[in-house]
Amino acid sequence: MYDKSQEIPIGSDHGGFELKQYLIENFSKKGYSFRDFGTYSEDSVDYPDFIHPVAININNGTNKFGIIICGSGQGASMTANKYPNVRAALCWDLEQAELTRLHNNANIISLPGRFLNSEVAEEMVKVFLDTDFEGGRHINRINKIPVSL
Repeated sequence: MYDKSQEIPIGSDHGGFELKQYLIENFSKKGYSFRDFGTYSEDSVDYPDFIHPVAININNGTNKFGIIICGSGQGASMTANKYPNVRAALCWDLEQAELTRLHNNANIISLPGRFLNSEVAEEMVKVFLDTDFEGGRHINRINKIPVSL
């Protein structure tokens, strides 16, 4: 579960910029704080430039949860999941946001900025941040995710 005393790293490309701004504005009013890694406009950019800093922050344990957004959420998720301690989950609805925390102990939520209603995305992030990992049988599965070559 999220502790409001911690910053939430957040990053997006141009396809997620509007949703990122909406989330920062609305959650900040509720006492949440963010570290915004960009982008800072709707000008076309390359999503990895803004997703890598969020993933590095989570991978290094600086913060517990992060939010990443691109047009489809796919590229952002793929980029973040290159880091061994990151479990970024692409979510499209409330149930996915909850289950990915309960069963996968996801630490980054990836959102499809061009396909989600802002209010639904806000509810998804709230569920993601407020849901605890269930543990139990899921721990063994999560331990099998990292690959060492």
